[in-house]
Amino acid sequence: MLIGVAKIALAPLLLWQGAKVRRVALRLPEATGARSGLAGAGELKLSLLIVGDSSAAGVGAVTQDEALAGRLSEALASRLGGRIHWQLVAKTGHLSADALAHLHAVELQAADVLVTALGVNDVVGQVPARRWLQTLAHIDQLARERAGVRYTLHSAVPPMHAFPLLPQPLRWLMGAHASALNRALGRVLMQEPARGMQAFPAHLHGREAARLVARDGFHPGPAGYALWADTLAERIAKDFKPA
Repeated sequence: MLIGVAKIALAPLLLWQGAKVRRVALRLPEATGARSGLAGAGELKLSLLIVGDSSAAGVGAVTQDEALAGRLSEALASRLGGRIHWQLVAKTGHLSADALAHLHAVELQAADVLVTALGVNDVVGQVPARRWLQTLAHIDQLARERAGVRYTLHSAVPPMHAFPLLPQPLRWLMGAHASALNRALGRVLMQEPARGMQAFPAHLHGREAARLVARDGFHPGPAGYALWADTLAERIAKDFKPA
């Protein structure tokens, strides 16, 4: 209720701030490199599918090796003691609905685990929580049907109230919407043991953020991707049970 009232009361200011942010924000490219590969050595332990937006695509890193896909695969290889196969389906600007359409359009390789990094653009686009949850459920279902996924880990929407790039009160509104999406997803996942949600690493928006984020002040840098990947890998190694 409060968010809705604030959106109406502050609409002219929020629209002006949003347009200004889009105009002045530094636009970095996606990380270069292959969108699938192998990490580690020895026996194949796990196949990974990563679906997402610019953060999944590695904006803020130079190559995929130092972005989320490469860092997560290496972290899992270290924890599981073997090889990890990974595939990345991600594009800058994608809302969850765009990611679902992208997933329909590409050839998927077999995967055991799906990781999603989605939600920031849904917040910017003011997508209602119910529609966002439905889209994530469709992504999960499609990955299970077409790739054989057995466990899905959703990376929570980052704490946008802490994004220094966003001015107030736009930052507050974005943060409130992001928190609402995370709470809604958490309630749904209480009934779904084959899906989980992992909180975004707090250090990426705390005192250490300056050395962890990219030059745009919005995406992780290589050190930030390593921290994020390590958090996800620890959760996957704990929750995923091989057949």
